[in-house]
Amino acid sequence: MSALAYGVQLPVQAQSPLFAEGWEAGAGPEDLVAVARAVDRAGFAYLAACDHVAVPRRLATAMSTVWYDPVATLAHLAAVTERVRLLSHVAVVGLRHPLLTAKQYATLDRLSGGRLILGVGAGHVPEEFEALGADFERRGAVLDETIDALRAALGPEEFPEHHGKFYDFGGLGQRPRPVQADVPLWVGGSSPAAVRRAALKGDGWLPQGDPRERLPAQIARLRRLREEAGAAGPFTVGAIAEPLYVGRAGWDVGRRTRTGTPEEIAESLRAYRAMGVDQIQVRFRSRSRAELIDQIELFGAEVAPRLA
Repeated sequence: MSALAYGVQLPVQAQSPLFAEGWEAGAGPEDLVAVARAVDRAGFAYLAACDHVAVPRRLATAMSTVWYDPVATLAHLAAVTERVRLLSHVAVVGLRHPLLTAKQYATLDRLSGGRLILGVGAGHVPEEFEALGADFERRGAVLDETIDALRAALGPEEFPEHHGKFYDFGGLGQRPRPVQADVPLWVGGSSPAAVRRAALKGDGWLPQGDPRERLPAQIARLRRLREEAGAAGPFTVGAIAEPLYVGRAGWDVGRRTRTGTPEEIAESLRAYRAMGVDQIQVRFRSRSRAELIDQIELFGAEVAPRLA
């Protein structure tokens, strides 16, 4: 069994009170760059950025309105990192025409030397869709077709073609092409429809908040759906771990946070691999950028080698 891969959702670029730390409110681009460089040095498989175009006033308290654009953010960080993959977690691709999405992310893959992982999801904010003229009620069907359209538009052909119910294009050239012959496309979400979409249309699955105890059944369903459909090729099963703090914090990190020695943290995370998870997304509790970078470095040096 291979070692468990590990990635991280970046701080600062999304600041919902549900997960953002207090210090992030006063942080900015220089903090993002410093954290991204630490993640790159520490051997993380990917760093990730979220996607929201506009947050309605009714949700602003719970979500905040701080959501950096993922393409601009990941492109900026591509220039200051060397090896870490760049994940959109997740791009709400139904808000945009697939040719626009393909142009943005193909360029990102080219600029980064082939480090893109395109994570996609259906979205959940009706007002956002309405403002952009997108179809919220049919967003699942639109996403299904958009994935097919993106497969074509991010493929090797300079003049990609797609002829579907929602989108129809051909004879339109787009360069630069992605560096990767096949850009990995991971599907986010934990609803039955999202799991089915990931199994049948994705190269990987990005769950949304599934607790540990729910993962085995979800993974079994993924495998069953893929087997029934005769789906072949690599498939990456993801999980989002509980918040972490390597060591003894000495401050209130919350009851859900896993703390302890590197071996204790690693033992907790190895349980995901035993379930069939291939990569975990981790988040560290912190009171400052410096403390977060310390946690990232400690995880990479002391915990990661124990994840095999």
